[in-house]
Amino acid sequence: MQSKDQAAIVTGGASGLGAATARKLAGKGARVAICDINARLAEAVAAEIGGIAVTCDVADAASAEAAIAASAKAHGPARILVNCAGIGVAKRVIGREGPMPLSEFDRVIKVNLIGSFNMLRLATADMSKLEPLSTGERGVVISTASIAAFDGQIGQAAYSASKGGIVAMTLPIARELAQFGIRVLAIAPGLFLTPLLAGLPQEAQDSLAAAIPFPRRLGSADEFASLVLHMVDNAYLNGEVVRLDASLRMAPK
Repeated sequence: MQSKDQAAIVTGGASGLGAATARKLAGKGARVAICDINARLAEAVAAEIGGIAVTCDVADAASAEAAIAASAKAHGPARILVNCAGIGVAKRVIGREGPMPLSEFDRVIKVNLIGSFNMLRLATADMSKLEPLSTGERGVVISTASIAAFDGQIGQAAYSASKGGIVAMTLPIARELAQFGIRVLAIAPGLFLTPLLAGLPQEAQDSLAAAIPFPRRLGSADEFASLVLHMVDNAYLNGEVVRLDASLRMAPK
């Protein structure tokens, strides 16, 4: 599917991987709606790329429904959904203060996994009613997993579980939505220079990069966005989770 003139929704599009993806899609002529809980940052990115900003809590059904409706009103039903919204909490199951609070595990699952499914279920319901393109496609969904889904570290139980859920649901949903010509994919990034890691001292960044085989550096958000564009363009990619990690396999801690 060509991105040009297509309506696209990017969750978590106000910063990091999501913002880079929104910029890349807009650069290819897509009409982009940036859905993010941070309204101020979303509006700034939307103004930069000529898109719209929609305040959205992806883990909330009503908020997600309103965001999908606002996007459709502005740009028409989306044929492209990229799920980048997510949070990370580093916490041991049994810490110095006792067991990990269940509410913290619950929140990570709700935002990362349930939030991704929430946006997917709503966006694809609209996609399924669209006329197919010349390729037979009606739409494509790309969610953000993580290499922590495969080799999560100590303290990443909640994060790894949430991202592992995204990995596990990609194929069955792709199989289900194949009847509508909707492709479903996921990217599992490694260590990327997002705002979180960019805030670390250079010495800490260099230490992280030293564990990466090649290229021995943190990934750039633009590289993630480039893979999103390729997945949108390549109609034969479906039901797949692609690791984007420079062959990094994380140690236990």
